[in-house]
Amino acid sequence: MNKSELVAAVAAKTGFTKKDTEITVNEALNAIEAELKKGGKVQLIGFGTFEVKSRKARQGRNPQKPGEVVKIPASKAPVFKAGKALKDTVNK
Repeated sequence: MNKSELVAAVAAKTGFTKKDTEITVNEALNAIEAELKKGGKVQLIGFGTFEVKSRKARQGRNPQKPGEVVKIPASKAPVFKAGKALKDTVNK
């Protein structure tokens, strides 16, 4: 399912227009993105948690030149951890 399919599915369930639903979905995603950018986390009880994890700088290997060592800089990565209710629903 892509974003436009998600918007269509939510619009069909709620009875709202696709345009209004798209605005709502976009603003929800923007709010999650803004909180992660600040370094916070977004916890949706029963669904899951979005947060930012820090990755340390490390050395890696270039797969095209196995002998070459490459420095990989430190970075931050957004991660999602599914909640128990979501896991249970998926595993039924």
